[in-house]
Amino acid sequence: MSEIEFKERVAIVTGAGTGLGRSHALDLARRGVKVVVNDLGGSVSGEGGSETAAEKVVAEIEAAGGEAMANGANVTKPDEVQAMVDAAIERFGHVDILINNAGILRDKSFAKMSLEDFKAVVDVHLMGSVICTKAVWEHMRERGYGRIVMTTSSSGLYGNFGQSNYGAAKTGLIGLMNVLSIEGAKNNILVNTLAPTAATRMTEGLIPEQAWDMLSVESVTAAAVYLANDNAPNRMILCAGAGGCAVTKIYETQGKYLPPEEQTADHVAAHINEISDPADQREMENGAAQTMHFLNMAMQAAQKG
Repeated sequence: MSEIEFKERVAIVTGAGTGLGRSHALDLARRGVKVVVNDLGGSVSGEGGSETAAEKVVAEIEAAGGEAMANGANVTKPDEVQAMVDAAIERFGHVDILINNAGILRDKSFAKMSLEDFKAVVDVHLMGSVICTKAVWEHMRERGYGRIVMTTSSSGLYGNFGQSNYGAAKTGLIGLMNVLSIEGAKNNILVNTLAPTAATRMTEGLIPEQAWDMLSVESVTAAAVYLANDNAPNRMILCAGAGGCAVTKIYETQGKYLPPEEQTADHVAAHINEISDPADQREMENGAAQTMHFLNMAMQAAQKG
């Protein structure tokens, strides 16, 4: 069994006043990690604010012998987030781990959703993660160490009715991870993504009541803590819920080369079964790999011709 280690680490967990974030913060603290418990204290839809929830989690951590500090920064406001990072460094000396967990919901069908509600959800989930990551990025680069966990969702990976704003934001986080995992690797900054299914206030009413007890936040936290530890992987989408863990990967089919005279929509339609055949599908390590895949097909066809 691989080692789960945290050597004198300091973590910031956003949205840690309740639900998954609280569970992540408590487990990290139990393992000796000093934790910044960030929570704006707003409603599920993002209204209002109070540091009370974060302070309660800090009290729990301290009562168990751990070290933590509360912070009410709004993750959509760069100045507040930077102040939070600066305060963490001033108190604990450094920041090693960032778990981007903060989020809101404003569910409606796309036809009924206002642009304001669409933007609000994207701002918190996607831009909030960007802002928090940007605030720690240079610090982690200078120290040569970082563990960053994004939080996606089945809505982003596969889609759920009434969550176009949420799904768009959550898929955006996969793209962010893909790039940052490449850019951060040389400085030992590893970037991964958690895809949770848990019974929280954000999923209340969406999950059948009989499944509520099985979908514990602790079962998801197990995956989050794994992604944040010293021996973490890089660029993994780790799904967790009800004790189950799985990895989601994006594959590309081998496809089919169409010669110049057949590069029309009509021939794409004629060959779509071959193009979509999953045999020999593979993961691409970066965007350039897809380009080379197509160029290799073209060059091989030219050599045969």
